[in-house]
Amino acid sequence: MKYRYLDIRRNPVKNSLLFRHKVAMEVRKYLSDLDFCEVETPYLIKSTPEGARDFVVPSRMNEGQFYALPQSPQTFKQLLMVGGMDKYFQIVKCFRDEDLRADRQPEFTQIDCEMAFVEQEDILNVFEGLTRHLLKEIKGIEVEKFPRITYEYAMKTYGNDKPDIRFGMEFGELNEFAQHKDFLVFNAAELVVGIAVPGAGNYTRKEIDGLIDWVKRPQVGASGMVYAKCNDDGTFKSSVDKFYDQDDLGQWAKITGAKPGDMIFVLSGPANKTRAQLSALRMELATRLGLRKPEEFAPLWVVDFPLLELDEESGRYHAMHHPFTSPKPEDMQLLETEPGKVRANAYDMVLNGNEIGGGSIRIHDKATQQLMFKYLGFTEEEAKAQFGFLMDAFQFGAPPHGGLAFGLDRLVAILGGQETIRDFIAFPKNNSGRDVMIDAPATIDDAQLKELHIKVDIQ
Repeated sequence: MKYRYLDIRRNPVKNSLLFRHKVAMEVRKYLSDLDFCEVETPYLIKSTPEGARDFVVPSRMNEGQFYALPQSPQTFKQLLMVGGMDKYFQIVKCFRDEDLRADRQPEFTQIDCEMAFVEQEDILNVFEGLTRHLLKEIKGIEVEKFPRITYEYAMKTYGNDKPDIRFGMEFGELNEFAQHKDFLVFNAAELVVGIAVPGAGNYTRKEIDGLIDWVKRPQVGASGMVYAKCNDDGTFKSSVDKFYDQDDLGQWAKITGAKPGDMIFVLSGPANKTRAQLSALRMELATRLGLRKPEEFAPLWVVDFPLLELDEESGRYHAMHHPFTSPKPEDMQLLETEPGKVRANAYDMVLNGNEIGGGSIRIHDKATQQLMFKYLGFTEEEAKAQFGFLMDAFQFGAPPHGGLAFGLDRLVAILGGQETIRDFIAFPKNNSGRDVMIDAPATIDDAQLKELHIKVDIQ
């Protein structure tokens, strides 16, 4: 990465950048043909407490005050709707000061979109159309199915809200057929859940022990794993034969969809943690079995997300998407009594087990927005200080509106058959957020610090 300009001379890197250009051009063409207008929004904005950490920029002319770089153009695109711009889009840089992974950079690019006078169905249709267009024009693939599943279904069936549906291994909940015997581990668990792994009935004991060690790693956190082999003759052999007979194991096979030659792996414990652990195992096994084919594409929508999620440390609710997301009208009355059960008018697009885009129908009236800030723990003064400009704008009349943002870097990588975004970015940062080519971030001299009214006291 220090000599990235030489790296770009290599055809794989050069072709990745040309591929990114082609995707961006097709996005602009598709949206422009639908009368979307590209509008640039500011990069020097105001820091807000929601979301990830902001990158902040000191102001020389306003002593002691700071701009923030945008994590998203969210409020600006809503204000464009108030201003009468019917369909907006922008391919825009966004910035988040957060821990990095292979698919995350401190600066990233969004395909940011907003539409006025729409309902959720309108937005899903437009951006399902964009995805079909990209798959056809870029990959030559016609997508027949574009399923829609609820957040609740995704969590119960796949253990996460961005499921890879290119393969099966759907979860089977086994409490009814696992907690009636003397196996105390299962009896004490909130959830007993398993998956059927195709063709894994021939795994050796060494391979099974290796998987048990894999789920026990701190990154996964399971305390152990039970397994049951589905023999070709219709019988079963399990690691808990002492407690469960053939009828019990037959029920496990029925619920998980296991067939002769398959292996059932079962985890148990607290419901949310156990689902996350089994989801990690499902993805690992799919990778090992070659079921995550990069040239096969399986998009879907996940809808009906919770509006709020509880932070166990602070005891406060946080917006699962952002504080401008509209609740489902039929759930509004639950805000007072059971806020955790309120569903959002929110949706994510998932492609091959990766969230490539997400959005929502927005709140467009001052009263509902004030109520939302209240449930998020903002005082009236705090809400006015942070977002008064938006609520003032709503007083002049705001159309019902909603939108979506795709992560361009991730979308391009997946279309290109990769899950690491770095090769599709001309000058990426490393995992520490550094640009090792130009050696940034870097210190600045005392005169510049003084001009910016910044005092640095390094012990």
